[in-house]
Amino acid sequence: MNVRDCIKDLRRVRAGELLPHPLNWRTHPERQRVAMAAALGELGYADALVARELPDGSLQLIDGHLRAELTPDAVVPVLVVDLDEAEAQKLLATHDPLAALAGVDRGALASLLENVDTQSDELQSLFDVLAEQANPTGVDVPANLPDLDIPETYQVVVDCADEAEQQQVYQAMREEGRKCRVLTL
Repeated sequence: MNVRDCIKDLRRVRAGELLPHPLNWRTHPERQRVAMAAALGELGYADALVARELPDGSLQLIDGHLRAELTPDAVVPVLVVDLDEAEAQKLLATHDPLAALAGVDRGALASLLENVDTQSDELQSLFDVLAEQANPTGVDVPANLPDLDIPETYQVVVDCADEAEQQQVYQAMREEGRKCRVLTL
């Protein structure tokens, strides 16, 4: 596969001079803003923002809007890309969603989080959420468990208006000879 390198330059630019893309569709809830500010405070910039150069020489952001907004007076690393407006929109539409498609190796995440230390309550809260994703049940499962052979089953879940209707459906199914059980979620 022949892949085009569209990176023209790496520049250091005051974040407040970068123009937000008018079609930026990402929103940043307070929880994310607080965690990003904490990460920038502890680590600084470890990744470049992405922008394209407009005809007047100004730089229009494609990626990094939140970081630029949180640190408007900081001089930040910016990858300047050679993209026209249509290509910039395509990158804006795909950059974050492609990253979000990545899976989670729960064991690797758990090992990583065991070794990460922070003084920030905001980052610790983020790590706690990640740890929950690594072990959503809260049960420690040994790595050497044998594979289980779970036979296929076919089930139906029926939503009922209340407990009385649930009991009526249950009784009707039992009278038909169905094997069933009552669940309340």
